Amino acid sequence: MAVDGFTIEIPSDAKYAKVVRGAVTYACELGGFSPETGQAVTLAVDEAVTNIIRHAYQSEPGHSIRVTCRITPRRLEILLQDNGRKADPGTMKPRDLNEIRPGGLGLHFIKSIMDVVDYQSDDTGNQLLLAKNLPGSRDPDAQD
Repeated sequence: MAVDGFTIEIPSDAKYAKVVRGAVTYACELGGFSPETGQAVTLAVDEAVTNIIRHAYQSEPGHSIRVTCRITPRRLEILLQDNGRKADPGTMKPRDLNEIRPGGLGLHFIKSIMDVVDYQSDDTGNQLLLAKNLPGSRDPDAQD
């Protein structure tokens, strides 16, 4: 199986998150995921896009979010790239699940759904790699 994929770019406005959800849902179908797993992956990516809009761009519209979906022989990779504020990975922690209040569970969902969550930031911007092993992949730790 050859590597297959696409890239889309949306403005940092929540109304465009639907475009990303549709694209990721389709990528999950192409990757052979069950509808339930596809919905979970789409939820994780939607949470990540929402976090970029809220935290990296402080809900300011007009900035760019690039989303690249790639299907390798072993996994579906979603790479999110932005040029917003850098996040401190040391402070990116999901809240305690026993604490009853709205919000703060996006990172928990992302980490529990995806097999790989890798955030990197440098002078060129931020990138978040989210990956989910394809159904039946034999070597979940292999890098493509």
